[in-house]
Formats: sequence, C-alpha cells, structure tokens
Amino acid sequence: MKSSIISFGQYIPSKRIKTEEIARSHNQDPASYIKGLGVTEKTVPDKGEDAFTMAVEAGRVALDTSKLKSSQISAVFVGSESHPYAVKPTSGMVASALECHPFCHSADLEFACKAGTAGMQIVDSMVRSGQIEYGLAIGSDTAQGKPGDALEYTAAAGAGAVIIGPENDKNAICRLEKTLSFTTDTPDFWRASDSKYPEHAGRFTGEPAYFRHVEEALKGILEVSELKVSDIDHAIFHMPNAKFPLKIAKKYNLSKEQMEHGFIVPEIGNTYSACSLLGLINVLQNAKKKEKILLVSYGSGAGSDAFVFTMLKDGIQLPFDNREKEYIRYDEFLRCTG
Repeated sequence: MKSSIISFGQYIPSKRIKTEEIARSHNQDPASYIKGLGVTEKTVPDKGEDAFTMAVEAGRVALDTSKLKSSQISAVFVGSESHPYAVKPTSGMVASALECHPFCHSADLEFACKAGTAGMQIVDSMVRSGQIEYGLAIGSDTAQGKPGDALEYTAAAGAGAVIIGPENDKNAICRLEKTLSFTTDTPDFWRASDSKYPEHAGRFTGEPAYFRHVEEALKGILEVSELKVSDIDHAIFHMPNAKFPLKIAKKYNLSKEQMEHGFIVPEIGNTYSACSLLGLINVLQNAKKKEKILLVSYGSGAGSDAFVFTMLKDGIQLPFDNREKEYIRYDEFLRCTG
C-alpha cells in the first residue's frame, strides 16, 4: 500500500519587510541585493508568532480541510531550526493544541531546512507499514539571521503542514510514489547550542553543499521512478534564495511552467523548514489530476529528500487568507526578531 496526501495547511505571517528597507538601513545598494538574491521581500514573525504557534495554525488549517477528526491523527512530527524550547517538545504541544489522540507518536525533528520533509518520510513509512492510518508532518520556522549578515535578507518565517494517509482514502489528493534521501557531512551552515545566530561558509554553501545534494537526490529519484525531467509537470526545490533553484532548473531543462507554482521565494523569503512544504502546498492547490510532482528539499549539514507524487484529483484551494500584508520598517523588524 502506498500513502497519499489527504490534506494540507499553511500559515504565513502578515508582517513583511522589503529587501530595499534592509539594504538602506546598512547603507547598501538595494538593487544589487535584489538582483543577487532574487528576493524582493520576506515574512517577519510578530511577537507571539513562533515555530509552535505557526505549526498549530498550519495544522489546524490542514485538519479543517481534511474532513478528519483530530482524534484520527496518530502521529505528529514537527521539523524546525527554531523550536521555542531546547527541552520541551514542540510536537507534543502541537498534538495537544490540535486535540489529537493521546496515543500519538510525536517527535521534534531538526535537519536544517529539510526537517519538514523528513517528517513526511516518517509519516509515509508509518502509513505504508500499517502502524498508523493518518499522520501530520509540519515544517515551521522563525528563521534567524544576524543583523548585517547576508541571511538577514532572506531568512523568513512560516509553517506548512500535510496530513498523510492511505492512498485509498476517498479524500486523497495525491499519491506519494517514491522518496529517497542523499546525505553527507558537509559543514556549510551551523549554529552552536549557545549561539543566537547561525554561521555559514559563504560561497561554500553553493556547489559542494546545496547543488551537489539537490542534484544527486534529483537524479536518484528520477532513476528509481523511471521518469525523465520531461515527465514532470511541477517541480519544487528548496529555495534559500531565488538564484539557486533557478540554476538547477536551467541545468536540467525545467521550463518556466514546470517551476511556476512551486517557486514562491521572491515574495516571502526562505522559510527554512517550511520552505519546501509551502512550495508543495502551492502546487497542490494548482495541479490537475494525473499530473506528476517532483519535490527536492535541502538541509544544510547536509542532505536532500526527494519525492515523486501523482495527483489523484484536481488540486483544492485553501481558505482565502484575508489578512493584509503589513510592511514594517527596519527598527520594528529588529524588535520583532531580536
């Protein structure tokens, strides 16, 4: 038996800061950063918005659109780089807040930006083995970036959630065909336990880190799925910025149409553990029955998870978010993230 995505949800903060606002606060040229990163604005977590609260909101949307009772969820895995407690599980708090069954497998995951997709793989395995019927995988982050560091222009906040269950469920949206991972010890990005902000190895984060892992996972999943790039209707890659995934797309001849719906980074930034899931969620709202979806996440340190899905029905739209964007100044941005 294969698993499928039954439902999904997201939470994206309403606060935003424009790239030009950050650049001007450091007396830098905004145009060079916009051109170099391909990000025009990013989300900012308000006071009270953390990885837990955003995970709950995304999970609640997924439940509300699933036609399931929360007591039917038997596993909750939350991936994040910014769990609010060093010792106290975010996943347990989320399961309780959503009123999932107390006999619920729960664990916090941390593998940089691919912790959300790692949760998907665990739930997929548990469903296929028959250990559970439905499980919830969430990626949620209030990403950190040191003031003045390049990360400050892209590190954003948000949460994505997917409910995974059996493929024969009448509400199944898309079937998970294959998944695999490619992992090495590549220290491109790290944060010590006593450090507030992460460190990174500059240009080293590109070729030996992001590109090697994403490309190996991409080639591997196509091989085991016996697919060609031309068979893929929608492609989503982890988006630390706009340039990296577009470089992959160009190298492997992925068209603008194949990338269109999963390429969300220019206007929300890199939401870390939520990034790949939010790209997938946007695709799931726009894809059509029988279309193939390719997802390749990336987590620094380093590894990539790859997936191939087949749509079982036309995509469904999430409830409209009527909150207006609230653009803030740099001093307020520092108060929100400090």
